[in-house]
Amino acid sequence: MVDITVMGAGIFGLSVAWACARRGVRARVIDPHGPGAGASGGIVGAMAPHVPELWNSKKAFQLESLLMASDFWSEVAEVSGHSPGYARLGRLQPIADAAALKLAAERIENAATLWQGQAEWRIIPESGPWCPPSATGQIIHDTLTARLHPRQACAALVAALRARGSEVVTDGKPTGRILWATGIAGLDALSAAHTRIVGNGVKGQGALLAYDARDQPQIFANEVHIVPHEDGTTAIGSTSERYYDDPTSIDAQLDDVIARAVAAVPALSGAPVIARWAGVRPRSRSRAPMLGAHPFRPGEFLANGGFKIGFGMAPKVGAVMADLMLDGIDRIPDDFKPEASL
Repeated sequence: MVDITVMGAGIFGLSVAWACARRGVRARVIDPHGPGAGASGGIVGAMAPHVPELWNSKKAFQLESLLMASDFWSEVAEVSGHSPGYARLGRLQPIADAAALKLAAERIENAATLWQGQAEWRIIPESGPWCPPSATGQIIHDTLTARLHPRQACAALVAALRARGSEVVTDGKPTGRILWATGIAGLDALSAAHTRIVGNGVKGQGALLAYDARDQPQIFANEVHIVPHEDGTTAIGSTSERYYDDPTSIDAQLDDVIARAVAAVPALSGAPVIARWAGVRPRSRSRAPMLGAHPFRPGEFLANGGFKIGFGMAPKVGAVMADLMLDGIDRIPDDFKPEASL
């Protein structure tokens, strides 16, 4: 007997299934393409917070999720026997000029309040080879940013679900309570059922370098994320392409991303590129995740629109969707509900 069916084995679908399985519910996750076949099968895995200012429900939700992440992924690793590559090692960002330095200083106090004393936003001197050059000689270091390896994280969730008696399959009949977490295909279906575009796909390209900085913080510089992974590789990403012909093609835009990463961290110069990835990430019209009752399938549920922050949002998304599906308890912010994008 299956209690819930999740259509889609990306990070939102797997996380909701896991949150339900933790409560003793048997889940079936169905995805014809297999786990992490879409945007969740990427290679970058930067889980970074929004800046601590102009606070809103999206930023508050993301903060709660990032603070939940350590326990969430530790349990997944323990149950599954597979590492998701999670670590909260922080992030470095160069400060370009005096105005940016003043703004960064103002955010120190904001972070102390808004991040509830559980993480810091600091300004530190530029120092060492694993540090981007900064025009001011100063660097932002936040201690909230974390990393994981997206493919490893999806594989660990699949193994954890199976260890708890749930299943992840490529075909099957939906039964029980049904959740749709089908990424860009789901957004296209919502748009087709509505009178306007509900969301769209944004293509991203990333690369994996054979460079071991596994214990170092990630870097955001030159509009590029540089993310050291637990396995001794370093991920570089990514582009944001609203217009594209082939969603999985690799082109010169990725070469530019790699060049900008090397300019920011010269230590990466000469590191072999061992993998390249391209895929399409689902972005809702409101730019927030779409969570709640499905607008066009009565009695069913929806979780979509993770865009670039799906892995960072996943622990909290799983918790609130499990509350809603299993107990009828609605803890979803109003601007995350599907009607906000309709």
